[in-house]
Amino acid sequence: QVQLVESGGGLVQAGGSLRLSCAASGLTFKTYAVGWFRQAPGKEREFVAAIDWSGSRTNYADSAKGRFTISRDNAQNTMYLQMNSLKREDTAVYYCAAGLGGAASGSAWYAYWGQGTQVTVSS
Repeated sequence: QVQLVESGGGLVQAGGSLRLSCAASGLTFKTYAVGWFRQAPGKEREFVAAIDWSGSRTNYADSAKGRFTISRDNAQNTMYLQMNSLKREDTAVYYCAAGLGGAASGSAWYAYWGQGTQVTVSS
């Protein structure tokens, strides 16, 4: 009954921006930490960013710092990833996830996952 649905992916030129959204249902969203992960073809899934239940603590991968911003709207049961200054190496399927482990970077802390949205950065 828990469902996470990503949206906002697409094709963008290098240097451009995208805003990903993740809508949650079937869980008490405001009690969960949420995060974003990505997986490129032939590579392992990697951590991108996370935010705790209140939005007071954030955690970013080094590749995302200064370019990406994670946020959440508990009233709307939605979390976001604003991506600026996109690079070719940002091309991947992006997944949102929810868990009870705080703003953790490890995928094992997240119990629920969306199906992903494709982000393709051209150059």
